[in-house]
Amino acid sequence: MKQKSLRNYARLIARVGINIQKGQDVILYCDLDQPGFVELLVDECYKAGAKKVKVEFDYQPLEKLHVRHQSVTTLAKVEEWEKARLQHYVDTLPCRIYLESQDPDGLKGINQKKLSKAEQKSYPIYKHYWDQMEDNYQWCIAAVPGAAWAKKVFPGLSRGKAVEKLWEAILYTSRVTEDPIAEWEAHNRNLEERCAYLNDLGIAELHYRGDNGTDLMVGMIPEAKFIGGCDVTRKGIRFDSNIPTEECYISPMRGKAEGIVYATKPLSYEGELIEDFWIRFENGKAVEVKAGKNQALLEQMISMDEGAAYLGECAFVPVDSPIARSGMLFYNTLFDENAACHLAIGRGFADTIRDFETKTLEECRALGINDSMEHTDFMIGYEGLDVDAVTRDGKVVPIFRRGKWAF
Repeated sequence: MKQKSLRNYARLIARVGINIQKGQDVILYCDLDQPGFVELLVDECYKAGAKKVKVEFDYQPLEKLHVRHQSVTTLAKVEEWEKARLQHYVDTLPCRIYLESQDPDGLKGINQKKLSKAEQKSYPIYKHYWDQMEDNYQWCIAAVPGAAWAKKVFPGLSRGKAVEKLWEAILYTSRVTEDPIAEWEAHNRNLEERCAYLNDLGIAELHYRGDNGTDLMVGMIPEAKFIGGCDVTRKGIRFDSNIPTEECYISPMRGKAEGIVYATKPLSYEGELIEDFWIRFENGKAVEVKAGKNQALLEQMISMDEGAAYLGECAFVPVDSPIARSGMLFYNTLFDENAACHLAIGRGFADTIRDFETKTLEECRALGINDSMEHTDFMIGYEGLDVDAVTRDGKVVPIFRRGKWAF
């Protein structure tokens, strides 16, 4: 891969993704893949004005060992020094970059029940700190190719060629051109214009229908709005939390969903793939699920806590987006969710509430934003999906027809 393209990508993540402000700290979370790009990205963070950049590496085989050999109590224990570090993050609000490259099947065979029990026990401790940081700092999820991930996407190629091919796909879908920053400014404007149209409709409900059996009604929060492109912190700093992104999204009213919805792409969850599944909702809650592969993992996903069975996001993405046009299945939610309309089980977004910066997190949740330790996107869009908006004055307005924008 050309060094100039990689440099442009690193600059895009630093200056548009997290939009580093002079003097801010940065934490970069990544796996042991592409150390050369990690070095480039750290360099670009410093050039953008970062005071300090800390890199934290992860490695799936080690996670499998920890889960195998540690007790649930040990896995769940949050040490005092870890709490002190979290409090430091609350006080200093560093920017965060999550650089994905994991093998979609990298945790296959892990004791998922043991892992989920540990996560359930430790989450209340982490939640205390994360709630204080919500909407107060910049963050960005981006990706680099790992060898196992690349071979999953391109099984017929050698490892080296597969990695190169996945690099090309990541850079193309992330709009890494000669001037990616200008490209993203134009892209953000387009998404914001789409959201403005949707917000002017006064939507009370969304009705999803597909010839695959999908028939779902989802209620909206009156005070909520669609957002897309740039996110904004409570202090007004703009950033792009996902590179790439093609979505206009909103958090629906907790407890207002009726019907059934079919997934149209596999879901990578906890290092394994859930495939060929559907979810049925009553009174907003997922009451029945069925998967062709990893049924138990799907059931675990919606039972992690009380909020995990409720919706936290409704997102619109047309089937002619750049990722969809590529014809690729990435086996990675960051990309696959941007090829199709999707929903998310679990936690909603407080910043989808109008004037959220003048409200507390608790006030946003009281309006209907779902709260959960989970936030898992799953793809429902395809060429046969229609979506109508039912407005507060009783009109029915087409939003999607055959998987594409109807306006």
